[in-house]
Amino acid sequence: MEVKRSICEFCNPRCRHLVYSEAGRLVKIEPDPSDPRAGQVWPPVKACPRFLGIKEFMYHPDRLRFPLKRMGDKGEGKWKQISWDQAFDEIAEKLVSLRDKYGPETLALHKGTYRTREWEYSRFMNLFGSPNYISPANVCHNPCINMGAALFGWPPLHRTFLRFEKDQNGQILTRCVMIIGMNPANSRPHIWHSIREAKKAGTKLIVIDPRKTETAEQADIWLQLRPGTDTALLMSMINVIIEEELYDKDFVNKWCHGFSALKERAREYSPEKVAEVTWISADKIKEAARLYAVNRPCITINSMGLEQQSNGVYGIHAKFILSMLTGSIDVPGGEYIPGPAKCRIEGEMECADRLSAEQKAKQIGTDRFRLIGWPGRDMILSFSMKKWGKPVSVCGVFAAAHGPSVYRAILTGEPYPVRAMIGMASNPLVTQANTKLVYKALKALDLYVVLEYWLTPSAELADYVLPVASWLERPFLSAGMGTLDTIIGGEKGLPSTLEGEYDRKTDYEIFRGIGIRTGNPEDWPWEDLEQVYDYMLEPLGLTFKEFMEQGGYYSPERQYRKYEQMGGFATPTGKAEMYSTILERLGYDPLPQYEEPHESPVSQPELAKEYPLILSTGGRVKVYFHSEHRQIESIRKRYPHPIVQIHPDTAAQLKIEEGDWVWIESPRGRIRMKAQLFDGMHPNMVQCDHGWWFPELPGEEPWLHGVWESNVNVLTDDDPDVCDRLGGGWPLRWALCKVYKAKVY
Repeated sequence: MEVKRSICEFCNPRCRHLVYSEAGRLVKIEPDPSDPRAGQVWPPVKACPRFLGIKEFMYHPDRLRFPLKRMGDKGEGKWKQISWDQAFDEIAEKLVSLRDKYGPETLALHKGTYRTREWEYSRFMNLFGSPNYISPANVCHNPCINMGAALFGWPPLHRTFLRFEKDQNGQILTRCVMIIGMNPANSRPHIWHSIREAKKAGTKLIVIDPRKTETAEQADIWLQLRPGTDTALLMSMINVIIEEELYDKDFVNKWCHGFSALKERAREYSPEKVAEVTWISADKIKEAARLYAVNRPCITINSMGLEQQSNGVYGIHAKFILSMLTGSIDVPGGEYIPGPAKCRIEGEMECADRLSAEQKAKQIGTDRFRLIGWPGRDMILSFSMKKWGKPVSVCGVFAAAHGPSVYRAILTGEPYPVRAMIGMASNPLVTQANTKLVYKALKALDLYVVLEYWLTPSAELADYVLPVASWLERPFLSAGMGTLDTIIGGEKGLPSTLEGEYDRKTDYEIFRGIGIRTGNPEDWPWEDLEQVYDYMLEPLGLTFKEFMEQGGYYSPERQYRKYEQMGGFATPTGKAEMYSTILERLGYDPLPQYEEPHESPVSQPELAKEYPLILSTGGRVKVYFHSEHRQIESIRKRYPHPIVQIHPDTAAQLKIEEGDWVWIESPRGRIRMKAQLFDGMHPNMVQCDHGWWFPELPGEEPWLHGVWESNVNVLTDDDPDVCDRLGGGWPLRWALCKVYKAKVY
């Protein structure tokens, strides 16, 4: 029996497992006790439903096995199995033809949350000549990464792992943790394990969330705010800390830029005024601010509850200012700033220098949302690398195009024709806001190629569907998309090809296969990922095999207060910037400011008469990961139906009972879900699951695996006018809706 140590990519923490196989077939899988992280940051993972369902996933009859070519109309469900060479030849021929006709920018690429490292697809796109790759980064991680890089030169991040530093007596040094828009008790069990241990040692916990989640129930203070008003709340906490002089004067005076201007701005956010905006009492705002400021150093963690708002970037800016005010930046127990990894990671692999300035300027949407675009990225990069002196991609912040703007370009031809798209690790008909518009765009493409495990609703509209290797069938190497100094690795656990059964390839092999046919073969010198990883690890003097033999993990000893050693922060002022000179240079307000959501009872009172409830979406369903795993029977049994949470008082008024099927309708459409009565949120709010489609329903038109039935993105909006003005993020955490009882489903 063969045993390999593989990294699972079914969710965030990247747990390492022992994969047992015979003759290339999976026998069993169990947690890897040799993983150095196992005893530090997480409990055993044997209860993970994805872990328990791995054999069902690996050998599911619906898993894609060989390349497919569409034979009928888009969405007709007629496919023909073809060889990899035929797929690569035909796709490359069509791409070259479209490039010759419209220019390389005619190709776009959409990518989801996981399954591949960023550099693979960005390398392909840069070599092809197109700047138009898009991802959920605008509403997941990048707002935090971009602002951290702009304000400090490198972002502090705690979203996947949270390791509390201890003093020589074993006492946890972090005295307060504040969590914004995140429920780690449900979505990040590894982080939650660490927080629970810290709470036992006396660390305080503040939770900002409209719902009383499992995490909020354990908080010392739960701030139940109106959805979309986080920035106002955080600015009010800043106001209290400054007015009551609770801030770290030594750190602020010596190492922070813009305190005087911040003080003036914060005066606009008195607790009494902000109480009217947020639905949180002034006394409770003051109490939270004092608890946070007195118990330092602090760690403040935000997740998508904050990032998926049209005012999210300024909320993240305010979050980082709170860390500055408490002197919690790059100190033991505070916000650790790691710096670049000691290997060739991300930016050194992507061939960004091959993309000309002329092509960079064509990147769709980034002239408007400048923090995510080339001007913002290059500006942050120049200052960050000035200090770090290593030509890596700035913290994994790839200059992605603006997704909603790209889908509109497909339909309008403006600013130029976008006629081809590659999709990978994503299912935009389910996961992208404004499903109806995305559907029209995918149908309108001249060429649509999807790399997938399954025939998803999006893949059903493709011209070619290419079966991709899962984490069990490929090796792994990562340094947190370039944001971390820690490197983790995992071996290939199973073959990606079994004669006569299936023939799958890694994302890298697929892009290489197309890339050598559309460009210069010398740009793809590595035949497989293990050869790539050998090259990446050269600075450590190790091959990938040797790295795994040594444990598959590299984490240097933490060095704190690096700004003292380096003579400052890697920013234009050399200081941690409360007043952001990067934002100022990009033409934005350099200080945080609150903006009322575009679609709320306050901003649109007339619309609220027809749609009186505030709609929030998302909130991780523990057994799934976004839109994945609904065809795995053991997982589906645990959570068989889409759920909308409704306050019991609201439900009573609408004559809705627990378990009723109900319609949820917004100005953009309607869907139906099962009602769950929940008193842990305001009566004027409802909460909908996201990621729902029904693999068991027919894949051809008009069903498309039930994509219109319970997909909450039928209700959401992605109009560029309602997106975050800085980072382009689309609002998934607020909208207006109404709810009414449906017929028996």
